[in-house]
Amino acid sequence: MCLYFTPTLFDRVVLPLAAPYLPGAKVPPPGYEEAPAPLGTPPAGTGSTAFVLQESPKAGQQLVAYDPCRPVHYVVRPDNALAGGDTLIREAVAAASQASGLQFVYDGTTAEAPTDDRQAFQPDRYGKRWAPVLIAWSTPAETPALAGDVAGLGGSGYAQAAGQPLLPLVLAAGQVRLDAPDLADIVGSRPHGAADVRAIIMHELGHVLGLDHVKDPTQLMYAENMGVTDFAAGDRAGLALLGTGPCVPQL
Repeated sequence: MCLYFTPTLFDRVVLPLAAPYLPGAKVPPPGYEEAPAPLGTPPAGTGSTAFVLQESPKAGQQLVAYDPCRPVHYVVRPDNALAGGDTLIREAVAAASQASGLQFVYDGTTAEAPTDDRQAFQPDRYGKRWAPVLIAWSTPAETPALAGDVAGLGGSGYAQAAGQPLLPLVLAAGQVRLDAPDLADIVGSRPHGAADVRAIIMHELGHVLGLDHVKDPTQLMYAENMGVTDFAAGDRAGLALLGTGPCVPQL
């Protein structure tokens, strides 16, 4: 069974259209938690070129990444969760953080359901900030795109400061959807099933941070991976690069 067929879920651009301080604002006030310098340091590059960045929707901007001067918050919807799934998520997030230098902060559980048109700004649920990355244990009934051999889906939206077209796009409000029944079967039927599930979560977090699929089967970001359980040299090179994105306090 192929574990991964994971296109990026969100290829839209979230363009702020209203002043962030007015009632009914479509975007948060700018600069939430923005530090004067990146919070972490990406590891040294591996020298590998076996990675592919997701295509940027903005001409002239090749690298679209999360702002390294603020933490990447994430929440988990625990419905349908596997036994020990919380540990696998923590380990996958830690691996993505180490490989990119981005600092992740766990904000706890949420009742938010995954959806194709997830809103990047949900002040009633998360306060006046960009919505955190949502990691949800889902099912094909809830998420039809998980049907068949698809074990996970991941991606992020884009944000750009209103009225400032010269500023770069920044990734925001990512989402990971995991096929809980498929993953439970993997854990129950394979000697190293838990490691395989953790690798799937890591793969989807790679999409959230801006990596696309590669044609090299030795990399974790290969679409049909059937045995790689850790980020390989190309994955690490791409994630380290994505950890060097611009700081944009105007967002």
